[in-house]
Amino acid sequence: MISGVLLDLAGVVYDGNNVIGGAIDAVARLRRAGMPVRFVSNTTRSSTQAIVNRLSDLGLPVSSADLFTPSRAARDFLRDHALSPHFLVHPGLLPDFAGLPEGIRNAVVVGDAGESFDYQSLNVAFRALLDGAEFLALASNRTFRDVDGKLSLDAGAFVAALEFATERKAVVLGKPSRRFFHAALASMGCPASQAVMVGDDAESDVAEALQSGVGHALLVRTGKYRKNDENRFEPAPTAIVADIGAAADWILDRMSDP
Repeated sequence: MISGVLLDLAGVVYDGNNVIGGAIDAVARLRRAGMPVRFVSNTTRSSTQAIVNRLSDLGLPVSSADLFTPSRAARDFLRDHALSPHFLVHPGLLPDFAGLPEGIRNAVVVGDAGESFDYQSLNVAFRALLDGAEFLALASNRTFRDVDGKLSLDAGAFVAALEFATERKAVVLGKPSRRFFHAALASMGCPASQAVMVGDDAESDVAEALQSGVGHALLVRTGKYRKNDENRFEPAPTAIVADIGAAADWILDRMSDP
């Protein structure tokens, strides 16, 4: 039985500046069937409101409560642990952290800083970590599909560089963190075993969701998917489908299965 859906955004719902064919209809069909849906994105270049606005412009109205991002997880973590952040993130993400109370300890927060990644910014973060700051990574993805249709370096390479230099491991707050998947599921009261994750990344969307206890994970052949990605990571996808439309078909066929 399936009683909740986690949908990736980039590469599943939209690709670059364009909505993927059938995506709006697929989400609408899931909603009409009464299937709870949460959008789980590792995007760390845009604020929550910017993503909500973008989806609205594409014809997919969502509320901020339906959207789970690493910045949302990071804001909660910083507040709950009384941490004052030093950000190594894209400027477009900073509005998500407005109004945070002053903490009693420091934390370095690393996201996809884009052009802001340079020796000076990385070295400042490195020195803060050596001085004892907490080490938080918004995500650890290797690549993302850029607006030109090609793959670009994601934050994971820079997180790995700081881990190597400091001999410390970052706390990852977005995908593939187990707490990230489970927070999204808890928001719709869905047991992990009855959930399905739909993504284009065979590693962080699919294999890691399954490792986190999500019952099913579908790999779509859109976005960053490359031939044979399904064979590169374990566990393997529950199913490989052409796109989000086919994923919706697969889910709706199994809504009432015991």
